[in-house]
Amino acid sequence: MNTGMTRTLGKLITLSLITSTMLHATNGDNLIAMGAKARGMGGVGIAMSHGAESGLSNGALITNVASSEIAFGGTLFMPDIKTQFAGMPEYTSDADTNVIPEVSLAHKISENWYIGVGMWGTAGMGVDYSHVPGNFQMVTNLQLMQFGVPIAYKTGGLSLAVTPILQYGNLDINYFHPQLNQSVGAGLAQDFGFGYNLGLAYDFSANGVEGLTFGAMYRSAIEMDYDGQLVNAAEKFLLDLSSGDTLEQPEEYGVGLAYVMGQHTIAFDYKKIKWSEAKGYGDYGWDDSDVYAVGYAYTENEWTLRLGYNHADSAVTENANPTLNFFNLLGFPANAEDHYTVGATYEFTNHFSLDLAYVYADETSDTFDIAALGMGTDTITTSHAEDSISFQLAYKF
Repeated sequence: MNTGMTRTLGKLITLSLITSTMLHATNGDNLIAMGAKARGMGGVGIAMSHGAESGLSNGALITNVASSEIAFGGTLFMPDIKTQFAGMPEYTSDADTNVIPEVSLAHKISENWYIGVGMWGTAGMGVDYSHVPGNFQMVTNLQLMQFGVPIAYKTGGLSLAVTPILQYGNLDINYFHPQLNQSVGAGLAQDFGFGYNLGLAYDFSANGVEGLTFGAMYRSAIEMDYDGQLVNAAEKFLLDLSSGDTLEQPEEYGVGLAYVMGQHTIAFDYKKIKWSEAKGYGDYGWDDSDVYAVGYAYTENEWTLRLGYNHADSAVTENANPTLNFFNLLGFPANAEDHYTVGATYEFTNHFSLDLAYVYADETSDTFDIAALGMGTDTITTSHAEDSISFQLAYKF
């Protein structure tokens, strides 16, 4: 794809989504889930179908759609990030309110074949200290949007799916280096990448175990190149990045179980995110994440109530290289760990419903060593908490 076309399409996507300056995430730089139903249940979605919104989490689960379904909504994300070092006061990032959109469609073609299409804000991170006299006036902004077409096949209790993925991303890093007395930044860089998701689901009802479903998923890595961003930012600290300006979204794999008992549903997911093997993230010393999610739902007439919990150890850990510690905690503090969720659905009719979810991430605080950088301090400390509200309208036809 030529550079002019890439830039034009990138601008159109950004404008059409009407997103704000930055979006934040929770499992590293990934959202715990896309869609209000999954977010209300701690992010579970590998074995439990959420209708059309399951198209990205596990495409095999769109086989639960009876005919056709569309879901449209978004998340209002409100992170609270604070950093302190070099004897300066603790400053709060100004990137504190963000909008993340998503839309999903799924359709039953025949008794065996299903297809969907979707557009999801999937990941991102960023801080904005441009308004303060300290913290290098650091501004970082990563946004990722995925477009996918899940194709699923069902026979008996077994469902299989493949989802080709087109990913759009943009990245901007700029700051003021007081020791060099100069601004550092290369402007906004954009790129497109391609990958795929694989999904499997098995309904044990065919084996006499009513209500039990097993799910598994795999997501390929997606390589993105942001010209001038990472290398330009790092060279002022004499940091050599083996991957250059490549920032690869990592591969993931996971399994899940869901069990329905009348009006009650409980689901559990486990997945592994391979940050350490992803180009760019590996250079910055990110660790792999083990993600655990559990969710509960209760249905009564037209109401469904949801609760959930999600935990992932921080991908950002202390490194022997103080420059990595500085950049990770100041510019890329993806260190949120524990998330508590509630949600609800109200069905206005058999065809039309409203989904809501609230996610709270308790404050996580990290202090890393940066003594060797000669900034007049031995450590840097960042605290990170999150609130988010998700809404979604779903229509079955």
